[in-house]
Amino acid sequence: MIHSMTGYGKAIAELPNKKITIEIRSLNSKQFDLFTRVPIIYKEKEIALRNNLSRSLERGKIDLYFNVEVISKDVSSKIDHNVLSQYHKEIKAIAGELSVDEPTDWFCVLMRLPDVMKQDTEELDENEWKTIEKAIDVAVSEVNSFRKQEGEMLAEVLKAKIENIRVLLSEVEPYEAERIEKVKTKILEGLKNLESLEYDKNRFEQEMIYYIEKLDINEEKCRLAHHLDYFIETMDDENAQGKKLGFITQEIGREINTLGSKSNQSGMQRIVVQMKDELEQIKEQILNVL
Repeated sequence: MIHSMTGYGKAIAELPNKKITIEIRSLNSKQFDLFTRVPIIYKEKEIALRNNLSRSLERGKIDLYFNVEVISKDVSSKIDHNVLSQYHKEIKAIAGELSVDEPTDWFCVLMRLPDVMKQDTEELDENEWKTIEKAIDVAVSEVNSFRKQEGEMLAEVLKAKIENIRVLLSEVEPYEAERIEKVKTKILEGLKNLESLEYDKNRFEQEMIYYIEKLDINEEKCRLAHHLDYFIETMDDENAQGKKLGFITQEIGREINTLGSKSNQSGMQRIVVQMKDELEQIKEQILNVL
């Protein structure tokens, strides 16, 4: 069964001091194209994340977003005693050398100086990441479920379009005998206008056979019917792929074009145009098949 490349999934990772909402959006693309927006602390996991998503989602333009909501935050800013002490010594020394008064409010001066406050670097907790990974798996599962539902609707549309082409193909048959007879009549009328001209009837029959073979579309009809059946079979297969369906539509297009070049009849040409219109709509829909 076919799956759409369009999908959406959302999951929440509940952590002791934060809540992370994970969203995954998927649109159609010729290949796997991932864009991530995750906090810096998780960047080191991005390569592994990319590999896992490429296996799970296969193809499409994928957007992955992390929205972090901090529930409680411990104070991570601390005073660097060494820096503070060094500043204090240097200021006292300079004040003595320049014969100026030392500051009356040392802390007010020292706390404004660079690097007195230091920030503790947040490190990635592996247990925390495992919780996030589980949430990502839930979001991916939702995306695939969405894709499956969209694929089912897409399959109905494609089957309807294929059936339309099949019906149009059956409408070609009444025109076949008519157009060959029309060619024969046209040649005979042309010969009658040349009263003084004698012609070999055997040769005439040979020429008629040549025209009939040239205009014969039985092979094209059989191949087109086969391609239509193959399209449906491929679409119903468990491992159905949009690329393979695309190749089949190319073969369908070739047979329809050949029918058009051999039609030599306005009624058939109208049918061929209708077939091409249905095929173009199929091609547009296939762009979104996984």
